[in-house]
Amino acid sequence: MGGMQINSGVFTPSLAMPVQQRSWFAVQTRPRYEKKVFAELQEKGVAAFLPLLAATHQWSDRRQVVEVPLFSGYVFVHIVPSVDERVVVLRTNGVNSFVGVRNMGVPIPEYEIQAVRRVLEAGIRFEPHPHLQVGQRVCLRGGCLDGVTGILTAINGDCSLVVSVNLIQRSIAMRIEGFSVEPI
Repeated sequence: MGGMQINSGVFTPSLAMPVQQRSWFAVQTRPRYEKKVFAELQEKGVAAFLPLLAATHQWSDRRQVVEVPLFSGYVFVHIVPSVDERVVVLRTNGVNSFVGVRNMGVPIPEYEIQAVRRVLEAGIRFEPHPHLQVGQRVCLRGGCLDGVTGILTAINGDCSLVVSVNLIQRSIAMRIEGFSVEPI
């Protein structure tokens, strides 16, 4: 296995190979398999992270608080980016692929995973929100500007919406603080 030894599902680097840094990667799972994938990865000795959100579900006869994945369809793994470790993850029941270029995965910065962990550990109230990225086309919801679309920008650190008339190549920018924004 070219430089890596697998013992009881735990990886140990061989002495001939330089030690590589572990990185966080996201793996996409089959729908509703996140908890099963997480448990099986732990059994294999793979460091994994599955952020959960407490949600109240209503059935016809009862209400119950259940933990659901914060990011449905994804589990995070902390591995050395080697073929051997990727194969162990990919051979986990319910794992579809690594998220990234050609299913090889792209490392996630440590600070992003730590930020999610800190929010969860703090016990403060939060809710999932659509990912908005500067340069993305968005739509305002609610109020007098309901339905206005434009490009999300950051001007002097403030989020702004740029509304353009492309034909004449002119735009206006406005701060969107206080407005509900959703991706298009």
